[in-house]
Amino acid sequence: MNIIIPALVLAGLGFILGFLIFIVEKYFNVEENPNIEIVFDMLPKYNCGACGFPGCKEMAIGLLAGDNNTTQCKPLKKEDADLIQQKLDAIFSSKEQS
Repeated sequence: MNIIIPALVLAGLGFILGFLIFIVEKYFNVEENPNIEIVFDMLPKYNCGACGFPGCKEMAIGLLAGDNNTTQCKPLKKEDADLIQQKLDAIFSSKEQS
């Protein structure tokens, strides 16, 4: 019986904290730009930092913000860089039209 009470207290505490995390995530959720994932999937995902960003996801965010260009990514092949640039041009042109 001495072991059951602490186990129930920990289980109840875990349930309450889990529920609080669920509520906080629901109300404080930050939606990301869906284009970030599209550009990120086109990058090599080496996370080498050769471009000056800590990882490929930050590089994708920088590309969409217009802070850098695809030539900064050293492991990226020329063909892939051209594809990414075409996609970025399409994204930027659709933003200008709306």
